[in-house]
Amino acid sequence: MSTGFYWDERSMWHAGGNYAFTVPLGGLVQPLAAGGLPESPETKRRLKNLMDATGLIHDLSVASASPVTEAQILAVHDPEYINTFKALSDDNGGEIGHHAPFAKGGFDLAALSAGLVTTAVANVLAGAHANAYALSRPPGHHCRADGPMGFCLLANIAIAIEAAKSAQPGLRVAVLDWDVHHGNGTESIFYDRDDVLSISFHQEGNYPLDSGHISDRGVGLGQDHNLNLPLPAGTGHNGYLHAIDRVAIPAIEQFNPDLIIVACGFDAAAPDPLASMLCMAETFREMTLKVKALAERLCDGKLVLAHEGGYSEIYVPFCGHATIEALSGSAITAPDPLARAFSSRQPSARLEAFQLGEIDRMATELGL
Repeated sequence: MSTGFYWDERSMWHAGGNYAFTVPLGGLVQPLAAGGLPESPETKRRLKNLMDATGLIHDLSVASASPVTEAQILAVHDPEYINTFKALSDDNGGEIGHHAPFAKGGFDLAALSAGLVTTAVANVLAGAHANAYALSRPPGHHCRADGPMGFCLLANIAIAIEAAKSAQPGLRVAVLDWDVHHGNGTESIFYDRDDVLSISFHQEGNYPLDSGHISDRGVGLGQDHNLNLPLPAGTGHNGYLHAIDRVAIPAIEQFNPDLIIVACGFDAAAPDPLASMLCMAETFREMTLKVKALAERLCDGKLVLAHEGGYSEIYVPFCGHATIEALSGSAITAPDPLARAFSSRQPSARLEAFQLGEIDRMATELGL
């Protein structure tokens, strides 16, 4: 079976409002030539372009998807939020949450983004693909049931999970979020549930502020089904691989899911403007290989990666290409033009020892 690749050019038309980077325009804040938030279509479109240029796209099963239905959205989101979102979208766009603007028609594009993830999940569960990658935009992991946040307008992964569970009651899903920012939306939606394991690796103290603490473990039935790993700034290649081995793999093995979903952000990469980590394209390749092998051991390989953050227009395409190479098993590569530069900037032995020690300490605190 092939790897599914879900994308739609229309999702690249989502617009991000009157910002200069993350600062609203006005006063002494001048407009940028490129305009808008750092969550732009270019990182995603350039990933697709790179795959076209190398030919990797031809090793995948490529498709679009239908937008999710209102009923599927309301299985996760509050009606009051959705009604407000739709009204503004039908008018002239606007902004409801923190750093989550949208233009006219933004609701339809968010529903399409969620549809790409939902269809990818459904088709992997049905056996149509061995695994899949959804190039979803706008992203979703910060969006809570009651409103948007941090570029995220609908909770793409949560909507996909609820849709899958409606077709397959009793489905157990593990979500591994390696986006550099805490997956607070996914956490909040499943915080009191024991049928979804939510694991978030993120830079400590980044975004959202005062979020993603190791002590936040879930409540009620969800106790110990929510795991946060707040990593020190500057964590690099070996630190992230150690976190996969020391925390993600044993936690997911204990949970024994029917499906693994990765919230696949590339903003832990070294040049990302919204973080201070030191991952490389090779880091994402090796993390993908580890999680793919885990899925093959636990759940017949059922694995879906949903695109989240990553804001370096130059580097995200190479991180994404390496990830999809690993996911699909393709022999087509896109050599990383910055591999040597970022390899030389990895943490020193002294700093890395501290980082690995912190990961070990947190793993012990999490009972792993």
